[in-house]
Amino acid sequence: MTPSALTPADLRLLAVAGGAAPSLHNSQPWRFRPTPDGRGVEVHADQGRAVPLADASGAALHIAAGAALFNLRVAGVRLGREAAVRLLPDPADPQLLAVLELSGPAGATGAGDPGPFGRDLYPAIAERRSSRRPFTEQGVPEAVAAELVAAAGEEGVSLAVLGEAGVRRVLAVTTEAEDRIAHDPARQAETHSWLRPDTGADTSAPAAVDGLPYAVLGPQDHDARVPTREYAGRPPHHEGPAQPSERFEALPRLCTLSTPGDGPADWLRAGQALERVWLLATVHGLRLTVWHQPVEWPDLRWRLRDPADGPRHVQLVLRLGYGPAGAATPRRPVEDVLDLSARPGPPPA
Repeated sequence: MTPSALTPADLRLLAVAGGAAPSLHNSQPWRFRPTPDGRGVEVHADQGRAVPLADASGAALHIAAGAALFNLRVAGVRLGREAAVRLLPDPADPQLLAVLELSGPAGATGAGDPGPFGRDLYPAIAERRSSRRPFTEQGVPEAVAAELVAAAGEEGVSLAVLGEAGVRRVLAVTTEAEDRIAHDPARQAETHSWLRPDTGADTSAPAAVDGLPYAVLGPQDHDARVPTREYAGRPPHHEGPAQPSERFEALPRLCTLSTPGDGPADWLRAGQALERVWLLATVHGLRLTVWHQPVEWPDLRWRLRDPADGPRHVQLVLRLGYGPAGAATPRRPVEDVLDLSARPGPPPA
């Protein structure tokens, strides 16, 4: 029996899930298109949404697309479809980043079966948030941390939970990166271009569909120990309302996400691992912040790695803990990210 093509409702569900993925400055640099046979989804890069100074290599764009791809995989399970992924399937088209084949029904599962990801991660797609607020001092249970490490490993990516020495090394590197960014007017302007003023009571203002409203930025650390990104800038480049200060955790819980290689396929795998870890963390009630600043500078990025780990490539730093949920960020309408022009028509009579 030939598996049926995805319906418009199926494609919309998939696009909503994919479009909920995290991305640098909430740039959402992806587009989705049904495969020619109608039984899968293509993930394309949207280069018009690149962040060229902060992401000169394009790694962050690929990581975002990889996170969107993982959400598509989770949504495929919700549709009862068996999923197969091909990364970078067409060398002649580098903007076609991945193809997700949903060509047949998933195998029969019994009651209570956790599915291919160990847990039902679909509800966490809508619940996942970046939290830039202070976390509590409550430790992450070892069993939970081990589950997160194993989840990244299933995607071929290493999640390293750092000890105190590693945390202090990464804090120092990230602080230096943030200072460089704060004194670079071009990078400040690029960051500011993704800020979205809160509309408040002004209902005549258009609603944001991307970027970062001021409400989601979070405070700065009162004691200057946790180097959160200063989105509003420092004088004389300050724009928008000042980010208030609060006291953060004394020593944050940090992880690094790293890959053995450092090319587009590695970045796409890192994005899938990031979202798998983040959704699983959300299921466990954990909050997460991505620190991208130190990977924006090649010399600082190399210093993030633990020499004992060998020549792996750190793709992101993650701050993990318990605390308040972050505010939701705006999302592009489905019509902006889902291209149905390639959807096959009905078979001939």
